[in-house]
Parts: sequence; structure tokens; C-alpha cells
Amino acid sequence: MLYDRIINYGTINEPKGKSNPDFARQATVNWMRALRILIEDKDINFATTTAFYVKANRRKKMNLLVENTVLEQLFLALHHLSALGKFCRGSPVADYARVGVLAWYYGVANAASAMTVAQSDSFKEDHAGTAQTWDEQIASRGLTMAPFSWRVSSLLERAYRAEIAALRRGGNGIIQMRPITKDDALGVAAGYLSGSAKWYAWKTEENLKRDRKFKDLGVDNFRSKRARALRDEWLERKSIGFVHQASRYLGKANYREALFLAYRPGTETALSGYVDDMHTVLRAFIAMAGAFARRKLGKDLWAEFVADVDAKKAFTAMARDIWDECQGKK
Repeated sequence: MLYDRIINYGTINEPKGKSNPDFARQATVNWMRALRILIEDKDINFATTTAFYVKANRRKKMNLLVENTVLEQLFLALHHLSALGKFCRGSPVADYARVGVLAWYYGVANAASAMTVAQSDSFKEDHAGTAQTWDEQIASRGLTMAPFSWRVSSLLERAYRAEIAALRRGGNGIIQMRPITKDDALGVAAGYLSGSAKWYAWKTEENLKRDRKFKDLGVDNFRSKRARALRDEWLERKSIGFVHQASRYLGKANYREALFLAYRPGTETALSGYVDDMHTVLRAFIAMAGAFARRKLGKDLWAEFVADVDAKKAFTAMARDIWDECQGKK
């Protein structure tokens, strides 16, 4: 009954009906599994990311407020990771899947903010600003490891298709297929990036339609040469990276219809391992952010921070389990 009402007839915000939630669920679950496979293939942890950042420029001086912001954002990220760790033990998975996505995204966003603040004092408090700043300050400068480094430098279709093909490297997985091998994962990750690029391109076009420059053309679509030129100008200067994809991922769980991740027979089977995948991916991203922050803050302040967190935190996750120099070497 509920499926028929929502999918076939719709709601106030989508009066013509909504998309089949099974399709979105498959893409949601499969992308996270693909990321986990690629992360485990690269063995991303505090030790490997510390080695990755060994040549990153240190900051000679960072004022107190900047230091405090880096540490605060990392502490927030660790708290979200701790929540996901508890969710991994819960059953049924459907009880935790949707709120797990929220914890996952905000953990990513906090860790990403720690990196941008440590890099250039850049701190944004909105989803779009956080994603764009991280892409500009971190990803576009080669300051992140794959698969977190995956990005497209333009939303022009001919440009991003070529970039995604290079990242795919022959990976044969498709977004609706649960990945098992690295080749599967490369294909699924490429498919999700392609879908994200297409979605952000559409969103850019919708924003352009409200802009005075477009309205001055006296048209309502992009069929004319001048309208296409203006659209392409906007698309060409837009890039998207991992945090953009994470933000879109949040939107699916936080704003999509009630059936997503929560309805129809087979949902629990499809969600098997899903929260654990999110935990693994977030742990790797936070480890990387911590290694980057340590490089910028200096080892003495970093050691003090980790020791203080573990002595006084109220949640379960241990900072030293994520950010210890020996972590990953045992």
C-alpha cells in the first residue's frame, strides 16, 4: 500500500510519483563497498598516510584559534566514527542504515574541514562550501590518496567523461552490481562519480536559469547557441571531488522518501555489511585527515591532543587506535 501511494502517486514535494527506491539503494550500498575494496587495496591507515604526507609543507606558525579548530573538527569526526562503530553491532541493519549515513557524512565533513583549516585557515559551515573548499585546497593539489583523490575538474560532459575513463582503468563493474574484486570496485566508483557529475551539472544548469545573465537572453532552455555557451562557461569552471559525492550521498538518506533503505522484502539482505563498510571508509578518511593535520600542527601538539582525547572522551572510539604512529604496522 505505502509503496503504491508514494512511488506511483507521489507526495507534496514530488506530486508525479517518486523513483523506485530499490535502484537508489543498490547504488548507495555498492558505492560504499567499492570504496572499501579500494581503500583496503591501498591499505589506507595512519601509518601509510603519514608516509604519504612526509613531503607536505609544514606550517611554521598557526595561531591558537586555527589550531583549536583543527582539533575540534577531528574530535567531532572521531565521535561520529564511534557512533558508526556501535551501529555495526546493531540488528536489524535497517534500524541503523539511514542514521548511519548521517554519521558517516558528518564524520567526512568534519575531517575534511580539519584538513582545509590546517592547510590554509579555510573553514566553511555549509555542505557546498565545505565540499568546494576541500576540493580546491586539498584534492586538486594532490594532497589526498585514492580513492579519496577521485575528482573531475570540469562538469562539461566531454571533459569529465574522459577523466572518469582514466580513473576507471578498465574496471568492469557497474553501479547496480555488488563489487567483489578491485576491477569491480573501479567500475562502480567510476559509475558513481559519473552519476554525481551528471547530477551536479544538472544542478548547475538549474541555478543558471535563475541567474540574471540567463534571464537576459530571453530563453527558457539551452537550445540556442548563446544559452549553450553561457551554460558551458558555468560548467567548465565547476569541479567536484569526494566530499561533493559525500554531500550528495547525505541528500539521498536525509531527504529521499521514507522507503529508501527501509522498505520491501529483501532490504535487510541487501544491507548486509553496509554499516561496517561505512565505518571502514570513514576510519580511513579520518586517519588520512589526522596524518595531514599532524604534519601541519607538529608532533608535540599532536601527541598531546591524542593523549588528552583518550583520557577524557565520553564515547567509545580511541584516538590512538586511529591516529597512533604504529597503527597499521603491526
